Amino acid sequence: MKKVLIIGATSGIASACARLWAVERCEFFLVARNVEKLELTASDLRARGAGPIHTHLMDATAFAAHAAMMAACLAALGQIDIALIAHGTLPDQAACEQDVTTAIKEFTNNATSVIALGTLLANHFERQRCGTLAVISSVAGDRGRGSNYLYGAAKAAVTTFCDGLQARLFKAGVHVVTIKPGFVDTPMTQGLPLPAALVASPAAVARRIVQGIGARASTLYAPGFWALIMWVIRAIPQPLFKRLKL
Repeated sequence: MKKVLIIGATSGIASACARLWAVERCEFFLVARNVEKLELTASDLRARGAGPIHTHLMDATAFAAHAAMMAACLAALGQIDIALIAHGTLPDQAACEQDVTTAIKEFTNNATSVIALGTLLANHFERQRCGTLAVISSVAGDRGRGSNYLYGAAKAAVTTFCDGLQARLFKAGVHVVTIKPGFVDTPMTQGLPLPAALVASPAAVARRIVQGIGARASTLYAPGFWALIMWVIRAIPQPLFKRLKL
């Protein structure tokens, strides 16, 4: 029975991944900050045939609470086979431009807290000498765009951090996968003017993530066509790129 830790367990992508693992009767340690949503997620997984489910309330930006969460997780699971870091927010770029406090808060939500949790998990996995650490970054981190560069900067930091973890933990037999979703139909993106042809369902993204973890992928674009899209975007010369409305 796989033992799975999910941080940000009530997010659309994370809960869709959990449903797929529930079919395999995995045991879960679910972490989120909203008690009602967390219990609904746990109940849904039980109905789908999951193994034992443990829940833990925590705001990922409450850094002082991270160590206690890890201790509770290990006490419940014994070991961690898969850890998925899936929390985050989608900032209002205009608000971040106008207010430094907002900008720092959003960077903390999307980068600093991920790096803090990733460091704790990396240290655990290094001692355990097995397991998979999966971290949700974003295609937004591949290149800074005028419309969301605060979010992109945070995700770029996460991606680079994961690149380093891959090099570090490979030597210990631990797998690290960086997940880069494109546009996903979740509450976080509701109301945004996104091109319908490029918007994926959480279920489709989750299938790719679960399959990619099983295949020990290092970098996983979800859906896969985003790898080509971002290759093109990265190839645009900067003198032209800065003039585009992206």
